[in-house]
Amino acid sequence: MTNMTYKDHEDDLIMLSALQHMVFCPRQCALIHIEQVWAENRQTAEGRIMHERVHEENRESRGNLRVEYGVPLRSLRLGLIGKADIVEFHRMEDGTWQPFPVEYKRGKPKADDCDKVQLCAQALCLEEMLNARILKGALFYGKTRRRLDVSFDEKLRQKTEETARNVRVLLDSGRTPLPVYTKKCESCSLVGECLPKTMGKRRSVKNYLAKALEKE
Repeated sequence: MTNMTYKDHEDDLIMLSALQHMVFCPRQCALIHIEQVWAENRQTAEGRIMHERVHEENRESRGNLRVEYGVPLRSLRLGLIGKADIVEFHRMEDGTWQPFPVEYKRGKPKADDCDKVQLCAQALCLEEMLNARILKGALFYGKTRRRLDVSFDEKLRQKTEETARNVRVLLDSGRTPLPVYTKKCESCSLVGECLPKTMGKRRSVKNYLAKALEKE
């Protein structure tokens, strides 16, 4: 693990959302964060509206719970910047306040860890900012209207930090990976811009012709 920090390079910080995009699909991450491609469909619009409504709130406090909305986040160690939808602060028996990040998602829990990595990255930012240890957070999914508790164990922490490094390498390369069509492509808002089926076929034909020429 590198000891490098981004204290002197704050303009070079990566958006927290890029980690979620990277785990979901490196090509999607590159299209958004290198090529600045974005397409809004019904799903992304609903997700954007959900986040905007959450961020419009300010704060609330009741008993042993304090809730902060739209909390700015930053990690100079990992080179990350972004915003948490909600950070709950729970009063502990010793009088201290334990942070508990909550990320809102429009759909339902995913098969991969892309949402968990994004949430864990938020926790790592909070730990650095508040000099605290955060063990848990939650993902709230609009489709199921339920919270999914997430434990920030060592495995998830390692994957999150590795993803942050991989995003940095990808963005520094300035190169967008070639498409590889999978079933989850159909749920991606950029499927019309990415064209994984069409681009994949073109690549297959190109590879076929190249191999055919090698045999002559």
